[in-house]
Amino acid sequence: MRFYFIIILLISLSFNAQVLAQSDEPVDAHISTEQLHLSMSIGAGVITNPLYGADNIPLVIIPQIAFYGQQWFFDNGRVGYSFKQTQQHNLSLVTELNPESRFFIDWHPQNIFALKSASSNNQFTQLETNTSPQQININNISKRKLVLDAGISYSFVAEQQMLSVQALHDVNSAYNGWRAAIQWQYHGQVGNLQLKPTVGVNYKSAQLNDYYYGLNSDETLLGKIVVGSSWQPYAKIDARWPLSKANALRFHLAYYDYSAMDSSPLFERHYSTTAFIGFEHTF
Repeated sequence: MRFYFIIILLISLSFNAQVLAQSDEPVDAHISTEQLHLSMSIGAGVITNPLYGADNIPLVIIPQIAFYGQQWFFDNGRVGYSFKQTQQHNLSLVTELNPESRFFIDWHPQNIFALKSASSNNQFTQLETNTSPQQININNISKRKLVLDAGISYSFVAEQQMLSVQALHDVNSAYNGWRAAIQWQYHGQVGNLQLKPTVGVNYKSAQLNDYYYGLNSDETLLGKIVVGSSWQPYAKIDARWPLSKANALRFHLAYYDYSAMDSSPLFERHYSTTAFIGFEHTF
C-alpha cells in the first residue's frame, strides 16, 4: 500500500506542476551534444540496505558526469551508442553495472584489509550470529560479484514526458540471466521549483534473482533456496530549486519495492529507499 500511495502522490504532483507552471515553454528533456556536463551535489542522504547484516549507504558527495557525442555517450556510469536519434525517438545499445551489487559490495577499509580465514565455516557462524534460522546475514554467504549488463534501450519523448524501455543481459556470465524495465518520467515546473517525478517497473529473471538473493546449500542450513523471477515497481521524485545559473538546492526521494522476493531469507525488510537533500553546483 505504501508504494501505491507514493505513485498517487507523484502523479498528483506531475498534474499540479502542469497546471501551475508559469511558463508556456516546455521543459527541455534533451541534452546538448559534444559538451561535458559536470555537477556536484553535497548534502546529507542515505540508501537503505534491505538485507540482514548490511549497512546503509551514506550519501554526502554525489558527482554527476555526462557526455553525449553524435552517437556515443556516457551518462553517470552508463555507456551507450545511439542507432537512432531524433527529438522524439532514441534507440541505443547500452551497458552498465548491475545495480543489485550495491547491496553486497562495501568499500569500508575493514573489509579491504581485514584478515579473514578463507576456510571459515559459514553454517557454524550463521548459528552463532542469527537469532532466527529464517534470517541469513549477508556477511556469512559467498560474495556476489560486480556484473556488467548490456542490451537495448529505447526512449520516446513528447513535450514534458518521457517513456523508456530497456532489456539487458549480463556480459560476464555471472548469473546468465537478464533484466528489463519500463519507466515514465515527467519534467514539470511549479514557479521556480523544477520537479521530475518518475514511476516504473523492473523485471528480473530467475537467474538474476537466484544469483543475488538465492542461497546455495553450502551457504545455509535451510538447504538451497531459489527466488525466481520478479516484477519490482518503483517511484522517484527529484526536485531542484535554482539559486543562480550554476547553483541550486536539490532534493531526491526514491522507493523500490522488493516484496516479490519474500522467499529469500536475506531480506530484513522488503523495500529500499533513497533520500538526499543538499546543494548542487554545475560546472
